[in-house]
Amino acid sequence: MTNVSESSIPSVEERLAIMANQTSLSPEEIAERTLQQVGFHYTVEDYYEVGREKVREYARAVQDGNPVHWNEAAATANGHPTLIAPLSFVAIPGMIAQRRLFEEMVEGWDLWKMLQTDQRLVFHKPVEVGDRLICVVSLDSYRQMGGADVLVTKNQIHNQDDVPVMTTWTTLVARAGESPAPSFMTTVAHTMLVEGATYDHGQTIPDHSGFFTEPDPAADPKPYGAIDFDSLTVGQELEPRTVKLTRGNLINYAGVAGDPNPIHFSDEIADIVGLDTVVAHGMQTMGISAGYITDFVGDPGAVYEYNVRFTAPVYVPRDGYGQMDLTAKIKSLDPETRRGQIALTAKSNGKKIFGRAVASVQFN
Repeated sequence: MTNVSESSIPSVEERLAIMANQTSLSPEEIAERTLQQVGFHYTVEDYYEVGREKVREYARAVQDGNPVHWNEAAATANGHPTLIAPLSFVAIPGMIAQRRLFEEMVEGWDLWKMLQTDQRLVFHKPVEVGDRLICVVSLDSYRQMGGADVLVTKNQIHNQDDVPVMTTWTTLVARAGESPAPSFMTTVAHTMLVEGATYDHGQTIPDHSGFFTEPDPAADPKPYGAIDFDSLTVGQELEPRTVKLTRGNLINYAGVAGDPNPIHFSDEIADIVGLDTVVAHGMQTMGISAGYITDFVGDPGAVYEYNVRFTAPVYVPRDGYGQMDLTAKIKSLDPETRRGQIALTAKSNGKKIFGRAVASVQFN
C-alpha cells in the first residue's frame, strides 16, 4: 500500500520557486552540464502496474474502441492473454520517467516549458494488463540549433519478467535557463494542479541501466489478429475518419495521462504563450491517429513501430469543436516477410498537424 504523509498546501511563492526551476547557472553552464549527461541512465524508483480499468480509461481518452482494449474474450481470440493497452499508453509511465530524469540530471530544465516535436515508439511486445513496467530513462542526445536546445530522451521499458516491452525516443525543444515573466508564473501557479501531500511509494527498484538488451524491432513481430496481407495493395487508401475534440476531451486526457500542462485547459495561459486557444496534447493526437490505424490493421499488437513528427497543434475553441481529419494509405508491402508500412496524414482546419506519421506492421 502507498504510504501518504500529510503536508500543508504550498503557498503561491513556494509553487513559483518550484515551477520556475530557479537556478544560478547561466544558459552556457546549463548547456555544458547537459552535454556531460548524455548517456546518463536513471531507473525510475517504482514500477508502473498496468490496470484493467486504466487501459479502458486511456482507450476512452484517445477515442479508441478496438475490442482488445475493452473485452477479454476479444483479446484472447486475437492471441493475447488479457486486455492490451493502446499504442500511445506509454505516455503515462513515460511522463513519470521523464520527470525523474530531469529532476536527477541537471538544473535549468522544466518539462512543462518544453515543446515535443518527435515521438518514436518501438514495440517489442504489447503492453498487457498486469504488467509491472520498469523504466530506464536516459538522455540520448543533446545539441543546440537555431538558438534552441534540442534534447532526445530514451525510455527502455521491460516487465516484471525482465522481458523487453518497448523502447521510445522523445525529441524536446527548449531554451536553457529561460525565465518567464513573474506575472506569467503567478498565473500558472494559480492554474496548475496543487499537490496537497507528499507520497512515499515504499519501493526501490534496483538499477537496471545495464540490463536492457534492445531487440531488433522487426526481428520477430507477431501478427496477432491483423488483417490478411494478401488482401492489401500498395497505395490502398484507408477510409477517411474525422474525430472531434471538446474541452472535456482535453481535460479528461490530462487527468488520465497525468499531464497537467495548462495550455491544454486554460485560455488565459494559452493566450499568454501566444496560442489562439487551448490545444490538444501531442500524445493525445498521436493516440487518436494510432487508433485509426489499428482499427484498420485489426490488432494493435501487430504494430511494431510508430513514428510521428509534430508540426502544428489541434486547437479546441471554447464554443464548438477541435477536429482531426485522418487519411492514410499503404506505403509499402514486403511479400517475403508479410510486413508493410502505413503512412498517415492528419489535418486540423486544413493544416497538417504531423509532418510524418508512419506505422510498421506485421500482417497475417
